[in-house]
Amino acid sequence: MTWLIVKYLLTAGFIVAVSEVAKQSEKLGGLITALPLVTFTVLMWLYMEGQPSDKMGSYVEYVFWYSVPTLPMFLTFWPLLKRIGFWPTMGVSALITIGFFILTVVILRRFGIELL
Repeated sequence: MTWLIVKYLLTAGFIVAVSEVAKQSEKLGGLITALPLVTFTVLMWLYMEGQPSDKMGSYVEYVFWYSVPTLPMFLTFWPLLKRIGFWPTMGVSALITIGFFILTVVILRRFGIELL
């Protein structure tokens, strides 16, 4: 149980630290956020808990494919934010991501890659 609490605190600490950095410098905050810190953290936890390397490799492959449909959201967020405000932009961004995720699943299925 202690290990789980440590994992929660360290992982949450990353997110809080990045949000604090982003308040001071959006460039540095964006750079840190773009780094695969969550992926590295999960890989570290998996490794420390003795998970096999094929499981970790498969995890990274899925992270790659699941990341692709999020990219259009990043391109549309900032212009929408200026036009329609924060919450509507969050909603539209979620819909864009869901739409591109479905499209990615359909396209990759044709190449024998099953995401769901």
